[in-house]
Amino acid sequence: QVQVVESGGGSVQTGGSLRLSCEVSGLTYDSYCLGWFRQAPGKEREGVAVIGSDDYIGYVKSVRGRFTISLDSSKNTLYLQMNNLQPEDTAKYFCAADRSRTCMGWAHEEKYSYWGQGTQVTVSS
Repeated sequence: QVQVVESGGGSVQTGGSLRLSCEVSGLTYDSYCLGWFRQAPGKEREGVAVIGSDDYIGYVKSVRGRFTISLDSSKNTLYLQMNNLQPEDTAKYFCAADRSRTCMGWAHEEKYSYWGQGTQVTVSS
């Protein structure tokens, strides 16, 4: 059974940084696709970043150059380092996991079988 638990959200001012963590248990690291999504009030859930077992890394355009996704498989933990945060980054952030060999279509939430409960990120101006 795969379990996904996020942590690390909080409130920061514009330009600040946060690092989100996601502990993923029960997943074998020979085949996976691990993603971060976010959902702001009144908006659809949006794919933010992904990392795959084939070394694929992807980002939504709005966070490129500011966010970095990484995986420490020895700790079963996925990270999202978020720098230069902007008010439009305010959302609930979710970690998602799937046993896929590739991350094709990574930005579509229906690709992922396992989801965390989310962690809130609030950026004030």
